[in-house]
Amino acid sequence: MSGITRRRAIGAAASAAAGLAVVGAAAHASATDSAEPRGPVHPGAGPDAFDEVYLGRRIQGAPSHGGGHHASGHGGHGTGYSVRIDGDELHIMRNADGTWISVINHYEPQATPRALARAAVVELQGATLVPLAPPAAAP
Repeated sequence: MSGITRRRAIGAAASAAAGLAVVGAAAHASATDSAEPRGPVHPGAGPDAFDEVYLGRRIQGAPSHGGGHHASGHGGHGTGYSVRIDGDELHIMRNADGTWISVINHYEPQATPRALARAAVVELQGATLVPLAPPAAAP
């Protein structure tokens, strides 16, 4: 009788396939990280302003100064940066690694606010961005 059983052969093949999948995923993540520039992590520096039409939607982004919504630390989580799609504010947040997320792309971090705005336009698929304001209290 042979020293290897069908069960052991299948188990070994499954283990090898899982190991290759992990190595492939790590290689992909490494290639993606090096290909995508990250913004600076220190809070004093920020990305440049932009104003463009992307897929028929006007996207704008600029550092927010003074008493603006983001400068106060509410909604923008103290980012000091404001992004708008067709004039409506897109709530954004900067991650510790320098990437950016929004309420539209919360699980898809982007390298810059411009990339974040473009990704949100694609995700919206023509829908209007609805502001995240609490409903007014009834009198």
